[in-house]
Amino acid sequence: MNIIKVKDPVAGGVAAFGIIKEAIAAGAKTLGLATGSTPETLYRAMVESNLDFSNITAFNLDEYVGLSKDNSQSYYYFMQEHLFKYKKFKQHFIENGLAGDLEAEAAAYEAKLQAHPIDVQILGIGLNGHIGFNEPKTSFASLTHVTNLTESTINANKRFFERVEDVPTKALTMGIQSIMRSKQIILLAYGAAKAPIIKKLLEGPVSEDVPASVLQKHPRVTVIIDEEAASLL
Repeated sequence: MNIIKVKDPVAGGVAAFGIIKEAIAAGAKTLGLATGSTPETLYRAMVESNLDFSNITAFNLDEYVGLSKDNSQSYYYFMQEHLFKYKKFKQHFIENGLAGDLEAEAAAYEAKLQAHPIDVQILGIGLNGHIGFNEPKTSFASLTHVTNLTESTINANKRFFERVEDVPTKALTMGIQSIMRSKQIILLAYGAAKAPIIKKLLEGPVSEDVPASVLQKHPRVTVIIDEEAASLL
């Protein structure tokens, strides 16, 4: 893995944007995108740039089950507010969390992914090691699927909702195998709270107990972390 240490999330966003810019210059056509507070500085750097994304296809990692597109906590809404209302993409795919048949939606999304191989995938990492919403014990062979969110993930996300009861308990997510097919992966992590899981990611054994540890087996992964997230290395 390539480790880049930065002073703060703003510098991390700039560093990640540099990698994306270089990849697009080299012919990349498809990006995998993440949500949450971690990639916000990356999207700000993308928005503030003069880089043309009009020939780029984007896929989102995941979406909550049960939230409409206009719900301010949906990941569709997040992407619109942080990127897509400012930058034109060729096309953008995100799972439909209101699909009547969630299993069919997952299978259809996976088919789209396989038809558009991801050149650069952006990831965050959960405190329990999840990437996307692939919680601990998720099979490394998993494809896009419906998942039950763990209590720790629900608690981590409750700050975005008025009540913990409002936090969705299910999500649609790219599977671990889906993510690992990406040609290049950038994982972002900031803050002291992420230090223990970053240590497990980089120095621990590869185990489904820590889903992100599978990235040790990928040939092109860049981990961008600030000093606090790197403090236990």
